[in-house]
Amino acid sequence: MSDIQITIRDREGATHRIQAPTDMNMNLMELVRSWELAPEGTIGVCGGMVMCASCQVYIDSTHPLPKKTDEEEAMLSEAFYVKENSRLGCQIPLENTLDELEVTIAPES
Repeated sequence: MSDIQITIRDREGATHRIQAPTDMNMNLMELVRSWELAPEGTIGVCGGMVMCASCQVYIDSTHPLPKKTDEEEAMLSEAFYVKENSRLGCQIPLENTLDELEVTIAPES
């Protein structure tokens, strides 16, 4: 399988069901940017270097995800609108195990 289905709720509340490639070494932040689901310049500001929290999402499904790194924990500790299910999209690689993943893009800080 090279494509998975991901459901993303944007900041306006609209739901987008997206076919996402798993064979292009992309992460969730890059997927949101490529589908232009947030205004340009409001998501992935640091380019996925874990130096901002602009790509924060809420994980709405129960998929197993990679463990948070210390850098991700540090960024989330300084971010606004953080919840128990907050993650940085740049730290979630698109893999087959994420088929049917559901996320909500966190409000812009």
